[in-house]
Amino acid sequence: MPSAQNPHRRALLRTLAGLGLAGTTPLWAQPSKGARAITVAQIADMSTNQIDVSKDFLVGSRVAWQDINSRGGLQGNAVKHLVIEVDGSAASLRSAVDSLKGLPQCVAVFGSCGDRAASQLVNALGRELPDLAHVAPWLQNVEAAAMPNTFPIFASRQEQIAHAIKSLSVMGITQVGAVYGSAEEHAAYRTDLEQVARALNLSIVSYATQGDLRDLAQSLQANSPRVLLFVGGTPELVRFSQGVEKQAAQRYIIAMSDVNLQSIQQMGMSRFTPMIATQVVPMVNSSLPVVKAYRTALGRLYDEPPTPLSLAGYMSARYTYEVLQTVDGSIHRSNTLQAFARRSAVDLGGFRIAPDSRTRGTAYVTQSMISADGRLVG
Repeated sequence: MPSAQNPHRRALLRTLAGLGLAGTTPLWAQPSKGARAITVAQIADMSTNQIDVSKDFLVGSRVAWQDINSRGGLQGNAVKHLVIEVDGSAASLRSAVDSLKGLPQCVAVFGSCGDRAASQLVNALGRELPDLAHVAPWLQNVEAAAMPNTFPIFASRQEQIAHAIKSLSVMGITQVGAVYGSAEEHAAYRTDLEQVARALNLSIVSYATQGDLRDLAQSLQANSPRVLLFVGGTPELVRFSQGVEKQAAQRYIIAMSDVNLQSIQQMGMSRFTPMIATQVVPMVNSSLPVVKAYRTALGRLYDEPPTPLSLAGYMSARYTYEVLQTVDGSIHRSNTLQAFARRSAVDLGGFRIAPDSRTRGTAYVTQSMISADGRLVG
């Protein structure tokens, strides 16, 4: 099996992203002459640590807009889906925001991914482009989205943690470990995890890496928690699981929704450690109409398997479209922002999005598991 640090795989993902996910719009999707172009932009972090998330998320978003345009678009016009790729640096994000300032025809930014880019955009767009709606970002810390032009729809990391820990507390678990893939994750999320654990009467032990995550895993003691919450990226999780494999005591790893389970299967996770991942969208084999529509469109337009992250990208685009349909008259930034600010409930093909007064989206969380023999369950 390839290593979690396989540079060839990373290069392949970047190539695929460049070929299939560039910001151009196909000729059949261009508005007719004389029609006012309606543009929605999507900023995607394609850096090494985020590409596993962003690639799948973008596939789902592109599937949605291509399917929408094939059915007549919006107000009879095709929607231009503009993808702006960033590399995770402050300069790259700065350039992306500046680009949006020069695009008055862009009525909304939607589906920002991954989590770090989405978090940074909350503040940047709130300060510099307060009239531009920032819709359905892949934002794990929803509680921090205080800017009035950001409109989350997915459950927060806090809700994911609470869901995972509640399921464990029912089983009599009284202590969990929290493993952070980097010093940045440790600084950003430790307080969140500890607060949730305290609210559920669980003790929590934090582990921060100063180097190789495999070494960190191998340093666990016999009395270390058997259940470990992991906060970090896909390659870091695989590296950690390979170290856990060397432990005599069996551990259970619970990861958050910003890891790619399909990539984990391909990259060589531990063969003996069950791994559970929370997800904030329905199962990809669900019979919900929105999921069936996603699978059908994905199968028609892309040679890609269904994944939770791809479904999330699809749902972010479909939610954006459904709210834009409620705008009366010509669509522009001002009335688009007003439409999203109403935060009306939307039934997205059986998946109900009913934001509350704190601008949060849904509290929907479920779980999938990679069993010890490598099968994806759920």
